[in-house]
Amino acid sequence: MKHLTDEELMSRVAGGELDSMRLLFDRYHAWIFNFFLQKLRNRELSEDLTQNTFYKVLKNRSSYNGGRFVSWIFQIARNLGNDHFRQAKNLQATTALEEVEELADIPDTGEQVAILQLAMQQLGEADRELLILSRFKGMKYAQIAAITGLSEAAVRIKAHRAIKKLRTLYFQTAEV
Repeated sequence: MKHLTDEELMSRVAGGELDSMRLLFDRYHAWIFNFFLQKLRNRELSEDLTQNTFYKVLKNRSSYNGGRFVSWIFQIARNLGNDHFRQAKNLQATTALEEVEELADIPDTGEQVAILQLAMQQLGEADRELLILSRFKGMKYAQIAAITGLSEAAVRIKAHRAIKKLRTLYFQTAEV
């Protein structure tokens, strides 16, 4: 079963073969966890939202219509993250920078990483999410467009603008 595509596995899950979900979980749990961790900077909350993402996948398996699985699951994760932000707008990051670096597989390069992390936190939620998906997760603009509901051209433009904002924030933070 490991040779099956994500879409084939999800079709099996939607058809009632719940054992196939294990392979999808193995393929995507680290991606989704790191997506939440980079957005939230909170390990426990990221674990909870990752678990909730897979719970929603199982719960809504009959609504899977055969599209790209990666877009579908990241849309679920994104919606859960947005729901969380609406419910807890004043949530503050509680995870230490060293723990974030370790969990997100960021090499320890000292002060530059700390400055980059601070600059990322200063970005707006939409810009930060776009950079996480495109740069940290390596998703193509077409995949991000499918997740966000924007056109591919709009995603490309927004990503370019977000990088410019991040660059400005990075150098402003480095001067302090």
